[in-house]
Amino acid sequence: MQEIVRNIFTWSWFSEPHGYNFNGYLIRDAGGNICIDPVEPTEAVLDAIVQEGVAKIILTNRNHSRASNQVRALTGAQTVIHAEDADHAGSQGAELDDALAIGDLIGPLEVVDAAGKSPGEVALYWRGRGILIVGDAIIGNPSGQCGVLPERVIDDLPHLRSNVLKFLDIDFDTLLFGDGECILKDAKSRLKELAETFPN
Repeated sequence: MQEIVRNIFTWSWFSEPHGYNFNGYLIRDAGGNICIDPVEPTEAVLDAIVQEGVAKIILTNRNHSRASNQVRALTGAQTVIHAEDADHAGSQGAELDDALAIGDLIGPLEVVDAAGKSPGEVALYWRGRGILIVGDAIIGNPSGQCGVLPERVIDDLPHLRSNVLKFLDIDFDTLLFGDGECILKDAKSRLKELAETFPN
């Protein structure tokens, strides 16, 4: 587990079919540490997560339950997801405790609407630090750029594009992805480049 930016730690699991990493995050917060979309950890990473402690696990979408049950069982954390994605995640075995709503604050993170790939997709915005954390709304692939998943896995592509365009109204410089390689500087410019490829 590495500290990617101050007080935000990440670890990765390489997806052979996709050709890029899936990423989990641990955020240190005085009010209780937050784990986001935890991917399969090595034993060393799991030990580090348990040692740090976790109060809340946030799932950004219905497909990112990943290793959340494992982290939840070992830390006593509560797992939360937007209500629109909860049934699907639960059907995949995710153990859930509560529902997120757009505008909620969890520690320093504001819950932002990112629906489109799924109806309950959210992003997380750390306003004071200019950090945006996304699950599947956009991906960090190719390296150093922003991309979107194939249309066949997206429920509502126009809705997704609309919400991605709204990200440009947010003041951020760092973009942390659930899938792909993070962009730690000038990320908003990279997102603008993606937006310019969207049809009018």
